Amino acid sequence: MLTGKSILITGGTGSLGKALTEHILKKYPDVRKLIIFSRDEQKQYQMSLEYPNEEYRQIRFFIGDVRDKDRLKRALKDVDYVIHAAAMKHVHIAEYNPEECVKTNIDGARNVIDACLETNVERVVALSTDKACAPINLYGATKLASDKLFVAANNIKGWNPIRFSVVRYGNVMGSNGSVIPFFLNKKKEGVLPITDPKMTRFNISLEGGVEMVMHALEHAWGGEIFVPKIPSYRITDVAEAIGPECEQRVVGIRPGEKVHEEMITPSDSFYTYDLGKYFTILPNTPKWNVNDFIQKFGAKKVPEGFAYNSETNSDWESVQSLRALIKQHVDPNFGIQ
Repeated sequence: MLTGKSILITGGTGSLGKALTEHILKKYPDVRKLIIFSRDEQKQYQMSLEYPNEEYRQIRFFIGDVRDKDRLKRALKDVDYVIHAAAMKHVHIAEYNPEECVKTNIDGARNVIDACLETNVERVVALSTDKACAPINLYGATKLASDKLFVAANNIKGWNPIRFSVVRYGNVMGSNGSVIPFFLNKKKEGVLPITDPKMTRFNISLEGGVEMVMHALEHAWGGEIFVPKIPSYRITDVAEAIGPECEQRVVGIRPGEKVHEEMITPSDSFYTYDLGKYFTILPNTPKWNVNDFIQKFGAKKVPEGFAYNSETNSDWESVQSLRALIKQHVDPNFGIQ
């Protein structure tokens, strides 16, 4: 799929961007060019040490911000595929700095769309979050607006063959700023702060996120929001898995947090189809025949009123499975005394 192609990843120095880079270079060594586009000079420098130019001649490091459309257009010259991962992601930071979050997550999304439409990009996959579903915080609201922009971009492309799609998933296990690395670090203090004992979250590995992005890049027709079928976990089970000897101290929910996360609401059910491994929320006004889509992918309409959230999910991680996943995906030395 990517052989001979040129790909750009915005926010490419983040956890998922680095995992995508590793996957693409390993599976598609004949990729023509892979551009890491981000604004953090230090992270780019550190990542460049892992991919020395003498060995990885196809990789490029491009300093830039999605707030800067002209810089994006320069970076997108001769690019075929775009994976848009750049965003402000911390809920409480977005609540305190709302204008900055809007500039990156909404204005940045619009810049990516416009720059792609004005160049020769063929396909765009934008990363979303479960917090964009029925949002109660600014971060989720900006990502919902971003999702809407990318879906609607398919309506304004005219005869341009470009396809825009979105992938929406839950917490990425072990990603920067997520709960598992936080708990692993706090364990040595003997106290793990619990926001709410009832709290649940969706859980996906970096590998699962990469696989989903690649699926959308290859199979999207334009305008879909792909949602993975993934397990939930209880925050108390994560604490028990990491520090069974630690005190679990309830500290209360931070501004903008939910007790449970959602990825598909009952209102979405009218446009949602089951693809087997994934759900997909189709656009209200697709530019292609829905019956052809159903036949091509064996898609099955979900029941009216269907909802997908971390509280009522049928698939759950246990304390034991969480320990195994932490050792596999986060810390190979976990559990070794």
